[in-house]
Amino acid sequence: MSKDKKLPWQLGHLVVALTGLAAGAALHVAGTTLDRWAWAATNAVVLVPTVVSAVRGLLRRETSVDLIAVLAMTGALVLGEYLAGAIIAVMLTGGAALEHFAVARARRELSALLKRAPRVAHRRSGADFVDVAIAEVKLGDILVIKPGEVVPADGIVSSGTAMLDESALSGESKPVQLEVGTPVRSGGTNAGAPFELRVSAPAAESTYAGILRLVEAAEKSKAPFVRLADRYALGFLGLTLVLAATAWVAGGSAVRALAVLVVATPCPLILAAPAAIIAGVSRAAKHGIIIKGGGPLETLARIKVLLLDKTGTVTSARPQVVAVETFGDVASDVLVRHAASVEQLSVHPFAPALLAEARSRNLELAFPSDVHEEMGTGIAGTVDGRRVAVGQLAFAAPNMPLTPALRSIAMRTAVEGSSSVFVSLDGSLAGALLLQDPIRPEAPRALRSLRAAGVQHIYMVTGDHPDVAELVGDALGFDRVFAERAPEEKVEVIKVVSKEGTTAMVGDGINDAPALALADVGIAMGARGATAASEAADIVLTADRLEGLVLAVRIAQRTRRIALQSVFVGMGLSVVAMVFAAAGYLTPVVGAVLQEVIDVLVIVNALRALGGGGLVAPNRVEVKTIAQGLASAHRTLVPQVGELAALAARLDGLEPNEARKQLERMRAMLENELLPHERDEQKVAYPLLGKMLPKEDPTGPLIQTHHEIHRLTRLFGRMVAQLPSAGPNPEDLRDLRRVLYGLHAILTLHFAQEDELYSLFQS
Repeated sequence: MSKDKKLPWQLGHLVVALTGLAAGAALHVAGTTLDRWAWAATNAVVLVPTVVSAVRGLLRRETSVDLIAVLAMTGALVLGEYLAGAIIAVMLTGGAALEHFAVARARRELSALLKRAPRVAHRRSGADFVDVAIAEVKLGDILVIKPGEVVPADGIVSSGTAMLDESALSGESKPVQLEVGTPVRSGGTNAGAPFELRVSAPAAESTYAGILRLVEAAEKSKAPFVRLADRYALGFLGLTLVLAATAWVAGGSAVRALAVLVVATPCPLILAAPAAIIAGVSRAAKHGIIIKGGGPLETLARIKVLLLDKTGTVTSARPQVVAVETFGDVASDVLVRHAASVEQLSVHPFAPALLAEARSRNLELAFPSDVHEEMGTGIAGTVDGRRVAVGQLAFAAPNMPLTPALRSIAMRTAVEGSSSVFVSLDGSLAGALLLQDPIRPEAPRALRSLRAAGVQHIYMVTGDHPDVAELVGDALGFDRVFAERAPEEKVEVIKVVSKEGTTAMVGDGINDAPALALADVGIAMGARGATAASEAADIVLTADRLEGLVLAVRIAQRTRRIALQSVFVGMGLSVVAMVFAAAGYLTPVVGAVLQEVIDVLVIVNALRALGGGGLVAPNRVEVKTIAQGLASAHRTLVPQVGELAALAARLDGLEPNEARKQLERMRAMLENELLPHERDEQKVAYPLLGKMLPKEDPTGPLIQTHHEIHRLTRLFGRMVAQLPSAGPNPEDLRDLRRVLYGLHAILTLHFAQEDELYSLFQS
């Protein structure tokens, strides 16, 4: 059956075929001989365009099972089996209409993205707003986004609070609330009050425009899997002709040969493979996974080797302030307020982290004046009459000697893989903010799920320093870490590991684009419009979460399994029916009806790819209540966990007696607050979580982490108990620091894992 005909043509011919079949039936009941002519005319009307389509396919060197239909309908006319021919005509046109219905149903989610694209924006012009075409929106324009409207361009909230529904992009149903100064990506729907947006990228270069281009590419592509099905069709055609010839020769009846041709028309594999593949692509799009055609979908289902970039892929690429160190009598809120006030005008990647820290402390920022920024070094300005400098130490406080406090900061950043931003007030160094790019909390569970899905080797490939990369790699259990790799070296890594099996590369930056293009499947994290990564990738995860990768693999595997199942079950049923027809047990009329049933079955089965394959996200009331309570307890304990690393960094500068007091205080916190909390979790929450997510075994690794937390806490308690009464000796400090840093690292990751898991039950 030709797949390039328009739906109105098919519907028209289906109506003609049904009308002819019904007219013939009515004439037959009336007892006239005109019924045969009505059925013959129906056959002929459908046969002519089918012959034309089959000949055009042959001229393009495309073999189609339309050839079987042509032979069957021609044979029906020659042998006088007009009713069988009419049924074939209805079957052929009905199958085409059904296939197009399946394709339209499967593309619904992709089409929805295209249909909801905004056409008009409301741009500020003085005190008024004027409607302009999306193409006229320029960098720096102020737009108002009304309730229910789609954000037309990337920008920053300049007035009001944005409440956005991004479910069409990410699949996440919970609206997100964005305050003034927060970046907004286009494509989300305003689910709250009107707000104003300062455009940071023209509409043509926006996130949503980039996604639409990817969707259009996905709709136009043809999957290698479907081409494979075409090759099956050629073999199936040969088998059909052999069986038909055998039936004719062995049975001495051309009618038997006709019955074989009828029962083989049309071939179910041609219907099943495209419907299943498109359904899978649509299913993925519904969850914010843009797949550029069926080829990447089919390949993703077979991956054995997975490589992930670190920054922006395994980590969030959104640095967070993890500690505020002050020097002298400057309060931490004062330090953060002045630094964040200046950073309002900075374009440095650390600026959003400092602003977020100020918001979390409910600090009211002042607008700076006389601002000067040295790219990559620092920014300075005047805030409330004080000169503030924020950035590297050499920028914030030139000629500053290396004090013990500065050495402890340098030690901590080296051990944790964090970064430091120094702040000076009126020329005097006032303190430092420590920032860290946190591991995605969902990363450990996502990697375990990928291994369970059949991924045999998981590697990290990054341009970061080995010390930092190895810390992350060890925490997440990567099989190997390839550190300090330039873009061209990442390509070489892909070439080496591809010998181990079908390879997928996941990244998010321009430096990942060559590797994404070379891998069997390139996957871009958190699409930000037409970036080099998303353009080079075969698959784009518009939701900036690793769970999207797990979901993409599950959908791909399920889609491929359903497509293969539909193809081979349909072919098998057809072959069985052909054998019965060759033996004379099926007449052409009965065979035609039976084949129609087979076609309907395989298409309905293929459409199962539209559902399933998702991540389990149950929502039971008792689990939700417990999860909320434990998440609240985490928020209380997180600052105290942060003090573990801070104390480790300060130990060298403390007097022995003061050091002992601080260590005793920390031991009391661990034994009296932290450990009881961990025991309650394991006793109350973990059994419920295990029942709710039985296939993922989320609590097994967490219980192992609990054992390590208990071990380190006991070790720390014994070390503190054995200290001299006067305080630790210099030789004690190294071991104490090691245990404190170890506890801080494992607790930080452990809390993040649990919070991510609990969040599944709170939405």
